[in-house]
Amino acid sequence: MVEMLTSREFLIAILAAISAAAVVFTFGSSMIVKQDMRVRIKRVAVERDRMRAEEMSRLRGGPAADGRSSIRRGTETKTYMKRAVDRFDLKKAFQDDSTVDKLAMAGYRGQGHLTTFLFQRFATPFVVFAIAAVYLVFLIPGDRPVFLNLVYAIGAGLIGSYFPVLMLKNATQKRQSSIRRSWSDCLDLLLLCVESGMSMEHALKRVGKEIGQQSAELAEELTLTTAELSFLEDRTRAYENLGRRTGLDNVKAVMTALIQADRYGTSVGQALRVMAEEGREARMMEAEKKAAALPPKLTVPLILFFLPVLFIVIMAPAILKVMSNGMMGGG
Repeated sequence: MVEMLTSREFLIAILAAISAAAVVFTFGSSMIVKQDMRVRIKRVAVERDRMRAEEMSRLRGGPAADGRSSIRRGTETKTYMKRAVDRFDLKKAFQDDSTVDKLAMAGYRGQGHLTTFLFQRFATPFVVFAIAAVYLVFLIPGDRPVFLNLVYAIGAGLIGSYFPVLMLKNATQKRQSSIRRSWSDCLDLLLLCVESGMSMEHALKRVGKEIGQQSAELAEELTLTTAELSFLEDRTRAYENLGRRTGLDNVKAVMTALIQADRYGTSVGQALRVMAEEGREARMMEAEKKAAALPPKLTVPLILFFLPVLFIVIMAPAILKVMSNGMMGGG
């Protein structure tokens, strides 16, 4: 037995068997890995097609696969609005290069919202003039002549022409405030998703679902970006559109960092980590700024409300005592 195990022919046979098994295992494992990679690529492609179909359905206004409502707001306009815009050529009169972007910042997208806004810019002065004229001429004419009341009504109509712009600006500020409050948390969630192995499409979709309870506006923008990443040929356009729709500098900075990371092949996680740290520092600085501005704001209420009460509480016993002593001495 010992002679057989130590013989030259037996050792050559054992080594040849081991070499053959290693060759078979090497080629077999490579084929298994390739097959597993094909399955994973196929799954990713199927998931991307499903996301694309889902987001396109929601963008068109249909119900999503998970039961969520469409992210597109009602864009149907009245027939008379469209006729007035086309007949009087209001686009040339009121629309400029930034009108569409301003509407997008307020959350109004599509041709319907643009037509409604242009019609409001056109019709609001006439409505305000009519109301002011009826009020000044018929309800409270006073001693003023009629032409003076009409002049006042015309002035009110001119001022009323800015009402749609003010309402749009107010809606934009509210939307930006909601996005700004939740953006730091959004960056932290994106960083966690990317470092866990998710792609940007899946990370944005996941964060959009999670951040919806905190900021529905930010969730809407992330969902739109996910849809654009699914069907746009250039990914940088999707990032640029997100920064343009929000109009916030911190969002634009993050989108610029993602574009550079995608273009030059740098780490997306590192870029998100740096931007998340800067976002937290900016939020802390904003909180410190508000805290530092609090004492000057409290000065006027303190002088008007707290100090008089404090003086009354301190001086009232002495005044009552002096009055009682005076009455007793006089008696």
